[in-house]
Formats: sequence, structure tokens, C-alpha cells
Amino acid sequence: MTRERLYLFDTTLRDGAQTTGVDFSLEDKRLIAKTLDELGVDYIEGGYPGANVTDTEFFSTDPGLTNATFTAFGMTKRAGRSASNDPGLNATLQARAGAICLVAKAWDYHVRVALGMTNEENLEGITQSVEAALAVGREAIIDCEHFFDGYKGNRAYALAVVTTAYKAGARWVVLCDTNGGTLPHEIAEIVTAAAKHVPGTHLGIHTHNDTENAVANTLAAVRSGVRQIQGTLNGLGERCGNANLVSIIPTLLLKSEFATGFETRVTSGRLAKLTHASRLLDEILNRAPNRQAPYVGEAAFATKAGIHASAILKEPATYEHVVPQAVGNRRRVLVSEQAGKSNLIYELERLGIPLGKDDARVARLLEEVKAREAVGYAYEGADASFELLARRLLGEVPEFFRVDSFRVMVEKRHNALGVLVTVSEATVKVYVNGDEEPLWSVAEGNGPVNALDQALRKDLGRYQPHIKDVELVDYKVRILTGGTEAITRVLVESHDKATSERWFTVGVSPNIVDASFEALIDSITYKLLRAGAAR
Repeated sequence: MTRERLYLFDTTLRDGAQTTGVDFSLEDKRLIAKTLDELGVDYIEGGYPGANVTDTEFFSTDPGLTNATFTAFGMTKRAGRSASNDPGLNATLQARAGAICLVAKAWDYHVRVALGMTNEENLEGITQSVEAALAVGREAIIDCEHFFDGYKGNRAYALAVVTTAYKAGARWVVLCDTNGGTLPHEIAEIVTAAAKHVPGTHLGIHTHNDTENAVANTLAAVRSGVRQIQGTLNGLGERCGNANLVSIIPTLLLKSEFATGFETRVTSGRLAKLTHASRLLDEILNRAPNRQAPYVGEAAFATKAGIHASAILKEPATYEHVVPQAVGNRRRVLVSEQAGKSNLIYELERLGIPLGKDDARVARLLEEVKAREAVGYAYEGADASFELLARRLLGEVPEFFRVDSFRVMVEKRHNALGVLVTVSEATVKVYVNGDEEPLWSVAEGNGPVNALDQALRKDLGRYQPHIKDVELVDYKVRILTGGTEAITRVLVESHDKATSERWFTVGVSPNIVDASFEALIDSITYKLLRAGAAR
């Protein structure tokens, strides 16, 4: 059966760049564009040339895309000017891009309030802007901003906007839910109506996530006729974000309703790079990946309950809606107080520790895990500490170093400018395996734990090259019992900047600093073990 072609339009570098706290550098944009191109999207919207230095420079050279069409964003011409005499429009038209995406108001309320022009002037501006793009050999795309709200307010005018853009020669007329308030059943109804005026092969959808429906709205639009899908990696975007292509793409390829009826440029081989693409964006933004993200999150295929783990090991489809490897992810069977032998054996096999279920060490390890979790440890979220625990039981973890003592001081004092500040200073005394003399390290930090982290990693002698790129990126504290003698659990996330690897370790103690230091020691030990420092 012939499948219909769907076109993927990524706007991470334009609409995604409007996310609070996101500021892409030129090199960031080039790397993300390359990743999206390899993934197989059809259009990469690189930004708004002329709006800022970075975007202008990005469009001044060929980005070297091999699959996608490089796309510049801009606005239709302003009222009272010809297309040739509009600086903003011309900056977009002159960009080195194969396609031009121009935003046009589709809600008469915005035409009056935001643009200060008549409805007729807005339609004329759309026509002349599309013609100007075509005249310079660019593919023209019109983003009909506020289309769904405009349709609800003035149906005839909203449809006139999309019809005008199509008749002027726009390759794609994109229906935008700019405020993100439209629901799936409304999307389906309104797209069906629009498809009676513009063929679905020329219609696109652009949704925002303000009601947590952007992905659902996009899929509803596809079912109702649109054939271009706009979105961003990880759902990046202003306010609550855009439709998440990381959720949409695998749904199109792996869910039968869409897979049998449609095709994209994303092959099964490219789909297997999806998790990498998602996490690469988080690395660039210096953000921890969303562990609960559909398809690509660390918890997306994680199982905790022992009875579920037993079923998954017999037949994965019992608790998995798709194969994790299809999107570049993996199955995780968590070790916790709820775990049985099935959880433990699976995790040991994944770590390269093949122990049979009748091996006495499995029962000992399970007892140890449950005993430690009874006093506060949590290994389901600290896989690195669990691996160390298992390998220590087997005698596979050497003593790379031994901390003889540590001290932390927190002092509030006036600095050289006379400002009252709080200063944390830590001293650590370490014996590196095989050395007779200790190493003393002193460091200041932003709080006692940061100071300890800096001091511990400051000098580990011959092991220093293995940890030079390691940094503490997240730190979570949970008080497990009340009172002044409360038990504290600390979860530390570490990151190696050179390899992009992340790992989690845990420490428990009535003393928050002691619990933190235990987790830090596990973090460094794990890194040395993984790096083969013992060799």
C-alpha cells in the first residue's frame, strides 16, 4: 500500500530559542543543525536573520546540510511599504536559505491591535511577501499565527488568510495554535474545515503545549489532513514549549496507525539516534535530561516491581509498548527494596556480572541491598553506587585511595570590599593506593559540599588525569526521619565533560556533610573503575 509522505519541520533554533534561559551560540546552532540533519528532518529553521548577530552570521554561510532544507524565519511585509522597501523582509530574503518561513496574522483581532492595518492590507501583504520569496527562488512557507483562535473569532477571515497564502504560491500554509489553548477535538474539527480550502499536501501544523496537548494536537491534525509537522527537540519553546518532535517522530514510525499510512525521511537506523539527539541538546543547554521523558528518558523503560521484572525478562512486550533500542534507549530493571532476584540478575547481566540465580552471592547481595535500603539508601536512583556495591561483594573494586580525614569550615566574614559573605573551606587528607605520604588538598566552594567536592578532586596523584573533567552537576537531599538526629540521604549526580557520561551515587548518615562526602567518594571511585585506573 502506498504511504503518504509527512514532512518534519524543526524550529528548535528559532522558536525553541525563545525558551526562558536558552541562548544558543553560533557553534551550538551549527551542532544542533548537523544533528537534526542526520536525524532526517526535512526543514531546519535556523533563526531570524537580521534580528541578532548570531542569527545573521548563521545565515551568512552554507550550513552544509545534506538532507534538510535550511529555512530562514521572518515576517510578511509591513503596511505602507512595498516588499522591496521592507528591511526586515529583505534581510530574510537575502539569507542563504532554501526556504523562507514568514509569519502572518490570521486573527483579525491581532491584525487590528498588533499590526494596526486593515484586514485587506494584511491579505495584500501576504500575497506580496510570498511573491517576493518566489521571485528570489525561495520556497515560501506562511505561518498563520493565531489561526485557531482566529477561526473561533472570525472563521471567514481566518480561512481567507490561509486561502490567500496558498493562492499566492506558498508551498506550505501552516496552521498555528500560537497561544496553545486549543484542544485535540477542536484541532481535528478546524483542520478538517481548513483542508476543504487548502489541500492537505500544502497544510502544516504548529502547536504549543500550554494545555499539555501539543503532541496530541499535532497527531490529531495529521489524522485530519495536514502533511507538514512543526516542533522542537525536547519540546523546547516559549512558555510551556512546542510540540515535542522527540515524542512525535517515534510515534509516527512505531505506532501502526501512522506507520502503515505515512512515511517520513527518518529511517529505523536514524530513529536509533533519537535518544542521543535529545540528550545532546540537554548537554548543550547544560540541563539534566528529563528522566521521565517518553521514549528517550532514563525511566521510559524502567521497571521497579519484582513481579513486573520477572515478566519483562520472560517477554519484554508485557510491560513495554515499543522496543527501547528502536529509539536508542535501553531497558532498566531497577534494584530496590521492592526488587526480587529477577531485577538483580538482569541488572548484574547488564553490568557484565553474570551470576546465576542459584549463586549464593546473588542472595547475599539482595539481602545487603534490602538491609541498606532499610536504613535509608536508595539504589533505584543511584546505579553507580549499586554497581560498586555489587563489585565490592565480588572483590572487583580496588582501594584507589583512602580518605584519612576531612574538615569543613563555614565562616561569615567581610570580604575586601566590606561586603558580608559566607565562605566555605574544606581540607581533605588522602592516601593514594601505594603511596606512603598523604596528599593534602584545600579548596573553597559555594557551600560545604561544593568545597569538599573541589578539595577531593583537586589532587589524587596519578589518578588525576582520569577525573580532571568530572564535575558535580546535581545534589539532592532528603530528610528520612524527623528530630534533631534525623537520617539524611544525599543523591549526587556527576558528569564527565569529556565523555558526556552521567552517573548517580548515594550516601546516608545522620550528618548531612558525611552523607554528601560518602556519595562524592563513590562518584570518584566509580569513575576510576570505569576508566580502568586499576590497570
